[in-house]
Amino acid sequence: MCLIVFDWRPRETDGPLFTLVANRDEFFRREAEPLHWWKDEPGLLAGRDLVGGGTWLGLTRDGRFAALTNYRAPDETRADAPTRGTLVSDWLAGEPGATPLEYLHRVARDGDRYNGFNLLVGDWTRRELGWYCNRSNRGNRAGSPELLAGGTHGISNAVLDTPWPKLVCKRATLARELANDPAVPLETLVEMMRDPQPACDDELPATGIPLERERALSAAFIETPGYGTRSTTALRVSARGARRFAIDVIERSDDDGSHRIERPGHFERREAFEVVPR
Repeated sequence: MCLIVFDWRPRETDGPLFTLVANRDEFFRREAEPLHWWKDEPGLLAGRDLVGGGTWLGLTRDGRFAALTNYRAPDETRADAPTRGTLVSDWLAGEPGATPLEYLHRVARDGDRYNGFNLLVGDWTRRELGWYCNRSNRGNRAGSPELLAGGTHGISNAVLDTPWPKLVCKRATLARELANDPAVPLETLVEMMRDPQPACDDELPATGIPLERERALSAAFIETPGYGTRSTTALRVSARGARRFAIDVIERSDDDGSHRIERPGHFERREAFEVVPR
């Protein structure tokens, strides 16, 4: 994923606990499967990267969740680094027992092996949501994993809540939509993220790429030759008391499942289910 905005209400007992909407940006030539229940991990719902074998966002029937964005640091990118998508799928497919923070600390021990990333890891039955980035603005040294308090947040290709224009805009829009209707239709959130408007040049971050590329990547919905927003995912986790949770997720992508790419993507998949606690 390259833009995630989310609202986290860990004390909620009857209503939306977690609301997220995210865009995945990727090269069009990189094959992937859209949102589906994995045959080799029947309790895991996610898209699948067919090159690296992992995923960018997923969740499970027993209440686990994870999502990942890349950290933009072109001068530090290594071709021999391990794929980052398995950091998501390893949490989702792993044996139950570890907490989000325990898993993130385990990841952090080997964090410098990977190119830059942000990783969100959640467990709804524990009402815990953690974040870790293996880069920071302090000399590119990794920070420590942390559990997030309630609030509305965003992640793009820098650390949590870095005020890039598209993050600030979509985070504010999400907060406004939820203030008007805590159960805003997921389709509304998907449309919110399909915004191709780039930022003004004087608002652009300086991340080490050419100005023309910086401008193109500043849009929430990216469309450039060979690279762009491949899918948009909206997710709601609703509390039904202390231990029951209902999940509703919708994905709009450019792939109908046969790896035939259509731009801009309009193929939709939707799943709804209740968490079955371990």
